[in-house]
Amino acid sequence: MNQHNVHLLDLPNEILFIILKKLENVDVLYSLMGTNNQRLEIIAQEQIFTNILNFISISRSTDEICSISSTIVNQFCINILPRIHKNVKSLIVESFSMKRIFGASLYPNLTQLKIFNFNKGIVSRYFTDDSHFGHIYKQQITDLILVSNDKNIEISKEEYTKDVYGIIFTFFENVKHVSIVSASTDDYPPLTLCIPPLAFSSSTLTKLSINVDDFDDCLALLDGRFKQLITFIVQINLIYHRILGSYNMKYNKHNEICGLDTLSNLKCFSLICYKSTQGYDNLILLLIRRMSNLEELSLYIHILGGSTFISGTHLNNKILSHMPRLHTFSFYFASENTVANSSIRISHSDIEQTFTNIKYRQIASLIDYDSCKNSICRVFSLPFKFARLTN
Repeated sequence: MNQHNVHLLDLPNEILFIILKKLENVDVLYSLMGTNNQRLEIIAQEQIFTNILNFISISRSTDEICSISSTIVNQFCINILPRIHKNVKSLIVESFSMKRIFGASLYPNLTQLKIFNFNKGIVSRYFTDDSHFGHIYKQQITDLILVSNDKNIEISKEEYTKDVYGIIFTFFENVKHVSIVSASTDDYPPLTLCIPPLAFSSSTLTKLSINVDDFDDCLALLDGRFKQLITFIVQINLIYHRILGSYNMKYNKHNEICGLDTLSNLKCFSLICYKSTQGYDNLILLLIRRMSNLEELSLYIHILGGSTFISGTHLNNKILSHMPRLHTFSFYFASENTVANSSIRISHSDIEQTFTNIKYRQIASLIDYDSCKNSICRVFSLPFKFARLTN
């Protein structure tokens, strides 16, 4: 058998592209830029390798997110970014190295920014008109993703809302997508608008993902301040049976919210609340029914003291029949009740049988009874889409 030694440079460009696309763009650039090989450097500077740059690393032992090595960052800041800066459209950075990366060059086509280990200090250093970053990117950024690491910060929710959320929503003038997520299962300080209400708004925002303190805050974000909002993903800390906040919500004699407009622009809605609530019927259901044009819906709710278990029949009559355009529905419902007659016990197969005649029939259920006549029924869609399964 003849053996042939094939050098990388012997391969045609088409094969080189296939191989290099399997690597991170940062690795391609770091390996090929500065090799004094014109062909490889031209390939490395193609838009497919320079549009999106990811400068973070994940520890294999701890899963912690950190910046890539300072050696690589130095090489990029000195020799690579100044040569490719016009191609960069998306930056993924970590708070420790972001100052150097931002200062290495101007990025006239940068529109997407993702910051890991985001904290309150970043807002005052970068999201202001006086900062170098603010002067350049205030109007450029359309997609902003912040992975928060502010879980142990000693500051009130009201102050954090004013100093962080309020500035974010007013500083970026053309932002279309804002997601503020947690780096771990420990959540960051939630937004609270009710004490006192903040008057920020956006005429460009179409997608928002955020944690809020209570149901009033969720309603406040849907009060018209984001008129173009299409996708709303919200995690609510608490949903009280009767809201006691001061956002001036109106209720009728049945303790139901009234006088609110429809939310016809919304196409995608996700609501997660890990703590139990008695507000499912008169709060959550009424909110969802304002979204008649939804195409995607995701609900994670623990109902306390409801009149019955959540069944397929209930979901069809109370939710699905009101949403003719819905094509994706992911859910987890836990219904916690007191059993009046302990001799009558509903099984998980009884619950699953109620889903046989509706569109969303790929489900699983669990029912637990204790000695104190309490029961909890969990029913959820498959495959399971959520990060947690509560007790």
